Amino acid sequence: MFIRAYLRASTDEQDAGRARTSLEKFASDHNKVIACEYLENASGAAADRPELLRLLKDARKGDVLLVESIDRLSRLPADDWAKLKSAIDAKGLRIVALDLPTSHQGMRDTQGDEFTGRMLAAINSMLVEMMAAIARKDYEQRRERQAQGIQKAKAAGKYQGRPVDEELHKRVKELLAAGLGIRATARHATCSTTTVLRIRDAV
Repeated sequence: MFIRAYLRASTDEQDAGRARTSLEKFASDHNKVIACEYLENASGAAADRPELLRLLKDARKGDVLLVESIDRLSRLPADDWAKLKSAIDAKGLRIVALDLPTSHQGMRDTQGDEFTGRMLAAINSMLVEMMAAIARKDYEQRRERQAQGIQKAKAAGKYQGRPVDEELHKRVKELLAAGLGIRATARHATCSTTTVLRIRDAV
Protein backbone atom coordinates (compact mmCIF):
# COMPACT_ATOMS: atom_id res chain seq x y z
CA MET A 1 0.00 0.00 0.00
CA PHE A 2 1.40 3.40 -1.05
CA ILE A 3 0.36 6.23 1.26
CA ARG A 4 0.54 9.79 -0.06
CA ALA A 5 0.13 12.45 2.65
CA TYR A 6 -1.22 15.86 1.64
CA LEU A 7 -0.48 18.73 4.05
CA ARG A 8 -1.85 22.21 3.41
CA ALA A 9 -1.95 25.57 5.15
CA SER A 10 -3.84 28.57 3.83
CA THR A 11 -1.14 31.26 4.07
CA ASP A 12 2.65 31.57 3.98
CA GLU A 13 2.60 32.55 7.65
CA GLN A 14 1.07 29.20 8.65
CA ASP A 15 3.00 25.95 9.00
CA ALA A 16 1.78 23.51 6.37
CA GLY A 17 3.81 20.75 8.01
CA ARG A 18 2.07 21.18 11.36
CA ALA A 19 0.05 17.96 10.99
CA ARG A 20 3.02 15.82 9.94
CA THR A 21 3.49 14.20 13.36
CA SER A 22 -0.21 13.33 13.64
CA LEU A 23 -0.29 11.79 10.16
CA GLU A 24 2.88 9.77 10.78
CA LYS A 25 1.53 8.47 14.10
CA PHE A 26 -1.78 7.53 12.48
CA ALA A 27 0.03 5.59 9.74
CA SER A 28 2.26 3.91 12.32
CA ASP A 29 -0.77 2.91 14.41
CA HIS A 30 -2.02 1.08 11.29
CA ASN A 31 1.40 -0.54 10.77
CA LYS A 32 2.01 1.60 7.70
CA VAL A 33 4.56 4.21 6.64
CA ILE A 34 3.92 7.40 4.69
CA ALA A 35 5.75 6.89 1.40
CA CYS A 36 5.39 10.36 -0.09
CA GLU A 37 4.52 13.81 1.23
CA TYR A 38 3.00 16.76 -0.63
CA LEU A 39 3.16 20.04 1.25
CA GLU A 40 1.96 23.47 0.20
CA ASN A 41 0.69 26.83 1.41
CA ALA A 42 -2.41 27.56 -0.62
CA SER A 43 -6.09 28.23 -0.09
CA GLY A 44 -8.33 25.18 -0.02
CA ALA A 45 -10.75 27.25 -2.09
CA ALA A 46 -8.26 27.26 -5.00
CA ALA A 47 -8.55 24.47 -7.54
CA ASP A 48 -5.11 25.05 -9.08
CA ARG A 49 -2.82 23.79 -6.29
CA PRO A 50 0.51 22.56 -7.73
CA GLU A 51 1.30 19.98 -5.04
CA LEU A 52 -2.20 18.52 -5.05
CA LEU A 53 -2.08 18.29 -8.84
CA ARG A 54 1.34 16.63 -8.59
CA LEU A 55 -0.10 14.11 -6.13
CA LEU A 56 -2.88 13.26 -8.56
CA LYS A 57 -0.38 12.89 -11.39
CA ASP A 58 1.85 10.58 -9.33
CA ALA A 59 -0.99 8.48 -7.88
CA ARG A 60 -1.72 4.88 -8.80
CA LYS A 61 -4.83 2.77 -8.28
CA GLY A 62 -5.17 1.65 -4.66
CA ASP A 63 -2.98 4.43 -3.20
CA VAL A 64 -4.14 6.22 -0.06
CA LEU A 65 -4.57 10.02 -0.03
CA LEU A 66 -4.02 10.78 3.66
CA VAL A 67 -5.11 14.14 5.12
CA GLU A 68 -5.65 15.55 8.59
CA SER A 69 -9.21 16.54 7.68
CA ILE A 70 -11.33 16.97 4.57
CA ASP A 71 -11.01 20.76 4.76
CA ARG A 72 -7.25 20.37 4.18
CA LEU A 73 -8.19 18.75 0.88
CA SER A 74 -11.02 21.05 -0.14
CA ARG A 75 -12.91 24.23 0.60
CA LEU A 76 -13.93 24.33 -3.05
CA PRO A 77 -17.26 25.39 -4.57
CA ALA A 78 -19.51 22.46 -5.50
CA ASP A 79 -18.52 22.32 -9.19
CA ASP A 80 -14.78 22.45 -8.51
CA TRP A 81 -15.10 19.87 -5.74
CA ALA A 82 -17.00 17.56 -8.10
CA LYS A 83 -14.13 17.82 -10.61
CA LEU A 84 -11.49 17.14 -7.95
CA LYS A 85 -13.44 14.21 -6.50
CA SER A 86 -13.90 12.80 -10.00
CA ALA A 87 -10.13 13.04 -10.60
CA ILE A 88 -9.44 11.30 -7.28
CA ASP A 89 -11.92 8.52 -8.07
CA ALA A 90 -10.56 8.13 -11.60
CA LYS A 91 -7.11 7.50 -10.12
CA GLY A 92 -8.52 4.88 -7.77
CA LEU A 93 -7.31 6.78 -4.70
CA ARG A 94 -8.71 6.07 -1.24
CA ILE A 95 -9.32 9.26 0.79
CA VAL A 96 -8.42 8.75 4.44
CA ALA A 97 -8.91 11.63 6.90
CA LEU A 98 -7.86 11.48 10.54
CA ASP A 99 -11.10 13.11 11.71
CA LEU A 100 -13.37 10.83 9.64
CA PRO A 101 -13.39 7.35 11.26
CA THR A 102 -15.40 5.75 8.44
CA SER A 103 -12.49 6.50 6.09
CA HIS A 104 -9.97 4.60 8.20
CA GLN A 105 -10.97 1.33 6.52
CA GLY A 106 -8.93 2.59 3.59
CA MET A 107 -5.77 1.84 5.57
CA ARG A 108 -6.52 -1.88 5.49
CA ASP A 109 -4.90 -4.09 2.90
CA THR A 110 -8.10 -6.14 2.66
CA GLN A 111 -11.58 -4.60 2.72
CA GLY A 112 -13.46 -7.67 4.01
CA ASP A 113 -16.33 -9.25 2.07
CA GLU A 114 -17.61 -7.42 -1.00
CA PHE A 115 -21.00 -6.41 0.42
CA THR A 116 -19.55 -4.93 3.62
CA GLY A 117 -16.79 -3.19 1.69
CA ARG A 118 -19.26 -1.61 -0.72
CA MET A 119 -21.59 -0.50 2.09
CA LEU A 120 -18.76 1.09 4.05
CA ALA A 121 -17.42 2.76 0.91
CA ALA A 122 -20.86 4.22 0.15
CA ILE A 123 -21.28 5.55 3.70
CA ASN A 124 -17.78 7.01 3.67
CA SER A 125 -18.35 8.66 0.28
CA MET A 126 -21.51 10.32 1.60
CA LEU A 127 -19.70 11.60 4.70
CA VAL A 128 -16.76 12.91 2.63
CA GLU A 129 -19.26 14.86 0.50
CA MET A 130 -20.92 16.24 3.63
CA MET A 131 -17.59 17.29 5.17
CA ALA A 132 -16.55 18.99 1.92
CA ALA A 133 -19.82 20.94 1.87
CA ILE A 134 -19.34 21.97 5.52
CA ALA A 135 -15.76 23.06 4.80
CA ARG A 136 -16.97 25.27 1.93
CA LYS A 137 -19.75 26.76 4.06
CA ASP A 138 -17.25 27.57 6.82
CA TYR A 139 -14.96 29.24 4.28
CA GLU A 140 -17.79 31.39 2.90
CA GLN A 141 -18.92 32.44 6.37
CA ARG A 142 -15.38 33.42 7.39
CA ARG A 143 -14.95 35.43 4.17
CA GLU A 144 -18.23 37.20 4.84
CA ARG A 145 -17.22 38.08 8.40
CA GLN A 146 -13.83 39.28 7.16
CA ALA A 147 -15.47 41.51 4.53
CA GLN A 148 -17.80 42.96 7.17
CA GLY A 149 -14.83 43.67 9.43
CA ILE A 150 -12.96 45.43 6.61
CA GLN A 151 -16.01 47.53 5.75
CA LYS A 152 -16.37 48.52 9.39
CA ALA A 153 -12.67 49.42 9.62
CA LYS A 154 -12.87 51.45 6.40
CA ALA A 155 -15.89 53.34 7.69
CA ALA A 156 -13.93 54.16 10.84
CA GLY A 157 -10.87 55.16 8.79
CA LYS A 158 -8.76 52.44 10.39
CA TYR A 159 -8.26 50.00 7.50
CA GLN A 160 -4.66 49.88 6.29
CA GLY A 161 -4.74 46.80 4.06
CA ARG A 162 -2.13 44.05 3.96
CA PRO A 163 1.42 45.43 3.58
CA VAL A 164 3.33 44.34 0.48
CA ASP A 165 6.63 42.54 1.07
CA GLU A 166 8.70 44.49 -1.45
CA GLU A 167 11.85 42.41 -0.87
CA LEU A 168 10.00 39.16 -1.51
CA HIS A 169 8.40 40.56 -4.66
CA LYS A 170 11.79 41.69 -5.93
CA ARG A 171 13.39 38.32 -5.17
CA VAL A 172 10.63 36.34 -6.89
CA LYS A 173 10.76 38.54 -9.98
CA GLU A 174 14.55 38.14 -10.18
CA LEU A 175 14.34 34.35 -9.90
CA LEU A 176 11.63 34.13 -12.54
CA ALA A 177 13.58 36.44 -14.83
CA ALA A 178 16.58 34.14 -14.39
CA GLY A 179 14.52 31.32 -15.86
CA LEU A 180 13.65 29.35 -12.73
CA GLY A 181 10.36 27.47 -12.64
CA ILE A 182 7.52 28.15 -10.21
CA ARG A 183 8.48 25.46 -7.68
CA ALA A 184 12.20 26.28 -7.82
CA THR A 185 11.43 29.98 -7.34
CA ALA A 186 9.21 29.22 -4.35
CA ARG A 187 11.94 27.08 -2.80
CA HIS A 188 14.67 29.69 -3.26
CA ALA A 189 12.46 32.58 -2.14
CA THR A 190 11.10 30.53 0.80
CA CYS A 191 7.49 31.21 -0.06
CA SER A 192 4.60 29.22 -1.50
CA THR A 193 4.03 28.44 -5.17
CA THR A 194 0.73 30.34 -4.87
CA THR A 195 2.62 33.46 -3.81
CA VAL A 196 5.01 33.07 -6.75
CA LEU A 197 2.07 32.80 -9.15
CA ARG A 198 0.39 35.84 -7.62
CA ILE A 199 3.55 37.95 -7.94
CA ARG A 200 4.20 36.69 -11.46
CA ASP A 201 0.69 37.49 -12.65
CA ALA A 202 0.90 40.98 -11.11
CA VAL A 203 3.95 41.81 -13.22
